Order: sequence, then C-alpha cells, then structure tokens
Amino acid sequence: MATTIWVWVAAFFTLAILSFLYKDNPFYRIAESVYVGSSAAYMLLFLWSFDVKPKMIDAWVKGSTTDRLILIIPITLSIFMLMRFIPKLRWISRWAIAFTVGMGAGLGVAGLLQGFVVPQIKGTIVPLWIANNFKQTINNWIIVLGTLTTISYFFFSRKHTGVFGKFSRTGVMFIMIAFGATFGFTIMARVSLLIGRLYFLLHDWLGLI
Repeated sequence: MATTIWVWVAAFFTLAILSFLYKDNPFYRIAESVYVGSSAAYMLLFLWSFDVKPKMIDAWVKGSTTDRLILIIPITLSIFMLMRFIPKLRWISRWAIAFTVGMGAGLGVAGLLQGFVVPQIKGTIVPLWIANNFKQTINNWIIVLGTLTTISYFFFSRKHTGVFGKFSRTGVMFIMIAFGATFGFTIMARVSLLIGRLYFLLHDWLGLI
C-alpha cells in the first residue's frame, strides 16, 4: 500500500465521493464542501496570479502613461463591481455587471458564429459526386440530407404534412442520432473518469495492480 500521506488523503476523498452511490452521508458532505472550497480558493488565486496582478497592478507600475489611461476603465469597473457589498452603493455595481454581460454576449455571439455556424455551413458545402470514391459520395449526400431535413423540422411557417412532413420527420431521425451520439460521448467521458479513479485506488493506493 502507499506510504505517502497525500495518496491516502486523495483515496479518502475519492471513496467519500463514491459513497454517495449508496446514500447521502457525512463523509460525502465533507468531501463535497472541501471540493467546493478548494475550487473557490484555486479560482481566487488563479485570477490574482494571471489576471489582477500581471494585467492590472504590474501593468500600472511598469506601463506608460497611455497604458495607465487605458487601465482606468477596467480598474473603475472593478471598483464598481465591489460596490455590491455596500448596500447603499449596490446600484453602482449594476453598471459594471451590465458592461460585463454585454461584452460576454458580444464575444459569445462572435465565438458561436466562428466556432459552430460558419464551420457547419462550410462542412455542408460539399460535392455530391466524387469520381472513384463511392463511400465519400454517400457520406456527402448524408451530410447534405441531414442538414436540410433538420432545418426543415424547425421551419414552423408551414404545416408538416404531405411530402414536407415526411421530409421534416426524417430530420427528427438525424436529430435523435445526434442526441444519442452526444449522450454516448458524455457517458464514455464519465466512464473514463471512473476508470481513472479506480486505477488510482487499485494501483497508487492499494498497489494491487
């Protein structure tokens, strides 16, 4: 068995978390609280080490006059954000929150377009016939058919009856296949984490394998 104290600590918290599979118990609640607390502390140190200190404090000390003028905006918004802890000045924090939410929404829309919409459109524009490559031709037809039928399912300006109804119901099949693949990928990711924890217990802690 392992002789390192931190291996025993990790094994205890692993077993404490897994004990929830039986029922809720004090060991699980202790492990949960420690996990949440350590995650919050880590995030606080991460923000200080990689955001606040280098991008605000060091940049203000070592930066030029122009850099300091630019830093006035984020420093002011940061101070406004801290006003939330003062009841009478809590309304000021709404300005900083509104700016953060608006900036996040703008970046999110741009990231969504560049990361999902544009690649999906680009991936759909494929040739429907490739000489001497029957498999790729069939694959391209499936991509185009799946995209068109899926989009037609969300076209609510027309009743889904007749030929159009059958076309849109084909899109439901593609949607279910996509959901199933996504769910299967999620399950496999969780199983991979479980295998890693079991290997840690049996190899690093107990030394059985």
